[in-house]
Amino acid sequence: MTVSAFMKKQGIDFSWNRLGIKGMGAMAQGLFASLLIGTIFNTIGTQTGIEFLNKIGGFATGVTGAAMAVSIGFALGAPPFVLYSLVAVGQAANSLGGAGGPLAVYFITLIAALAGKLVSKITPIDLIVTPLVTIAAGVGAAFLLAPPIGKAASSIGIAIMWATDMQPFIMGIIVSVIMGIVLTLPISSAAICAALGLTGLAGGAAFAGCCAHMVGYAAASFRENKVGGLLAQGLGTSMLQIPNLVKKPVLWLPAVISSAVNGPVATCIFRLEQNGPAIASGMGTCGLVGPIGVVTGWLAPSETALAAGQTIGGSTFDWIGLVLTAFVIPAVVTLTASEVMRKKGMIQYGDLKIDC
Repeated sequence: MTVSAFMKKQGIDFSWNRLGIKGMGAMAQGLFASLLIGTIFNTIGTQTGIEFLNKIGGFATGVTGAAMAVSIGFALGAPPFVLYSLVAVGQAANSLGGAGGPLAVYFITLIAALAGKLVSKITPIDLIVTPLVTIAAGVGAAFLLAPPIGKAASSIGIAIMWATDMQPFIMGIIVSVIMGIVLTLPISSAAICAALGLTGLAGGAAFAGCCAHMVGYAAASFRENKVGGLLAQGLGTSMLQIPNLVKKPVLWLPAVISSAVNGPVATCIFRLEQNGPAIASGMGTCGLVGPIGVVTGWLAPSETALAAGQTIGGSTFDWIGLVLTAFVIPAVVTLTASEVMRKKGMIQYGDLKIDC
């Protein structure tokens, strides 16, 4: 049997679509179903005084590493024994990776899943061999690689946040535009924000960029897609526009212009900070996770945020800034830009039509 035939038989695929797009997307889903939801439970529990909700939140956040690893393994088509063994691998990688744990979990889960797939169903004692190899390879890699991966990811995130604090206008544009584009591409902006730990002002810029694309395309394409398209893009994902953007790249312009405007408005005028989980910075208005993350930071602000003058519950100015940044500016700027382009013949009716 040739190497390629063996790889195919074992379900090993090194394509960017499988490892990058599906793997990173799954990592974000695992984070959403554990850390993010757990944080929401904790916030509600803290504000209402219902201790049981805090316990639920504690259980959810406590399995963050495992949830990410299992999600990634599922996306990679891991056999059952490999998939179940990734629970231990994910917990080890997330714990040893520190602040950059999500990125460590991603890379180390890939290593463990590959090792497990190589031996899966090869021996008559698969029950022992596959979990043994998967956990040994994964946890071993976690001890060796998770700390430096985590430190590197954390350093990059800290550098971006520092640069945004120092140059909120320029970095507000850069972070907002890049994260808006990433959110619309078949790549997980939420996973990238989580991996880099983007919170604070940089997280606010990322959030602004994501909203610019989601709400922006929802508004600009309303005549083609009506209410269904408005909700699908505004509360779902602007990724639905990818087929149109590939066919006609000029369609990127309205949302990119919107994110370039929205980013510095968030960072310079409203000083909008994402003090909730970093994953929320890259979610935009998807399921209202992004706004909830911002509000979570107001309801349970960190000591750093309080020291910087953050009002518990958010001030009136904060709430106005959130509404304008999340919904109004993206809709108005993107719609205006698209209407100008329609009048110039750069956008035709039907160009922004999606299947929803």
